Amino acid sequence: MLSFLLLNTVLNTYPASAEITDFPTDFSSIKIADSVNLESAKQSDSEANTSEMNQVTNVNQLSDVQPTDWAFQALQSLVERYGCIAGYPNSTFRGNRAMTRYEFAAGLNACLERVNELIATATNNLAKKEDLETLQKLQEQFSAELATLRGRVDTLEAKTAELEANQFSTTTKLQGQVIISANAGGFSEDRIIDATGRVRTQQPNATLVYRAGIDLNTSFSGTDLLKVRMETGSGQVENNRPIGGRDNAGGALEPFFGSALDYSINPPTNNNLDISRLYYSFRPTKDLQVTLAPVFQTADFVDFNSYARLSFRDFSTQAFINNYILFPLSIPSGGAVIDWKPGGGAFSVRAVYAAAEASNPGNQQMASAVSPFIEVLYPDNFRPPGMGGVSTPAINGGLFGDNYQGTVELEYAPSRSFALRLQYAGGEVFNNNFDAIGANVEVTLAEKFGIFGRYGYSSYNGTAFGDINPKYWMAGIAMRDLFTRGSLAGFAVGQPFIATEIGDATQTNYELFYNYPFSRNIQVTPAIQIIENAGNQGGNGTIYSGTLRTVFSF
Repeated sequence: MLSFLLLNTVLNTYPASAEITDFPTDFSSIKIADSVNLESAKQSDSEANTSEMNQVTNVNQLSDVQPTDWAFQALQSLVERYGCIAGYPNSTFRGNRAMTRYEFAAGLNACLERVNELIATATNNLAKKEDLETLQKLQEQFSAELATLRGRVDTLEAKTAELEANQFSTTTKLQGQVIISANAGGFSEDRIIDATGRVRTQQPNATLVYRAGIDLNTSFSGTDLLKVRMETGSGQVENNRPIGGRDNAGGALEPFFGSALDYSINPPTNNNLDISRLYYSFRPTKDLQVTLAPVFQTADFVDFNSYARLSFRDFSTQAFINNYILFPLSIPSGGAVIDWKPGGGAFSVRAVYAAAEASNPGNQQMASAVSPFIEVLYPDNFRPPGMGGVSTPAINGGLFGDNYQGTVELEYAPSRSFALRLQYAGGEVFNNNFDAIGANVEVTLAEKFGIFGRYGYSSYNGTAFGDINPKYWMAGIAMRDLFTRGSLAGFAVGQPFIATEIGDATQTNYELFYNYPFSRNIQVTPAIQIIENAGNQGGNGTIYSGTLRTVFSF
């Protein structure tokens, strides 16, 4: 009987105390029901993705097993009589891979369970006496390994039961992130004039910037998401209100046209603890996702880019994270989102509506939830009543009051290597209309090298400079896995706010960064920022800034 010739060969070749490391047949591919892969912790992610086993019913299903192989008949019997052999998803057996005694014991355990099943069902395929004698001998030889397997499974079951009994919630996952950045910089020449005409002659001091947040992600059906984010961060107070972005050299010297560190710009700041995200997403159909959001930001759902979107992972410059002129509203806005991907294909359509004062029914609002450049375009709305003889104008609150914007995006992404997004945004800012169009493209070459860019053209009416048409562009390159797996390096250049009505030149920003992952939970990123003609003032010196960003995720 040849059904266990392979197992007999192993026993005759190696004593029970030895470890099987160079036997030319791969029993690690054997599938074990209700058990665990003891070697899975040693596999890389890529190997783990290919280690799922498929049950084999005919030895001819294994493309790399030939009738001329010395173990062909043994494999044929194990597959067709006992059904305790499995192959890889690509229909291979990988018989030349080395294995350990524990892996062999796992395969033996699978065959033992199959034999017991045959005996219990009393079919014509009952195991023969010779097979049972061989199995008895194998059980004796591998008793220690089988006992270890059973012990590890029992331990795993006990730990699983303990986790289930003590988990935070059956529906909610807790995630957190802390960003700590050391920042220092300065400027050449003897002064810096910002876009509002304020002059700075003193060099900024080095600072320590932080942002910390906790996400509660809850799902009731498996396809929905209720997100609650509680967040705090560093910052300053100006005109009796917290203001972000001024705690780093770029944001202090050029605060209005997107030079601040992005994770420092949005509220909450000044050590306040607030809810910075609150929304619920669900799927009425497979291809449609709807989001209702009392607190969110339009850029949370549109203008994605694989290389320039997340300031804790890639670029820190605010104007490189999103199309700067496309989003005059920021956090905390309220509204709704629709994301439709017909048939799960290459095209996606997204629509977002956001109102800055969605929860406020009054008509006398202070300026809030707007991007920094809005302060340059509509300065009167940022002065407290009585200052300079200008009173705060009446701004309607509520879901359909000022300030609001609607955004539509069409995305074409036929593969993970290419994506093109076209956008339109329009609405009102302090009772004045605005319209903007944008484009966002990314190309990935050889899975590691990325080329990307954005462009925007807009119209803002009734500004302090009249009706103007600001433009925006940025472009960059990035490299994944540079020097170490999981790293990301990138360089970008752009002009965040091209408007000849403001100043006599166009501001240009540069950033170079390298994200190094110390572990899955800790990433350290040195970055260099350079700003030329800050505030669209050609007489300004060059601003330079260096940041060492550390991100802790848990």
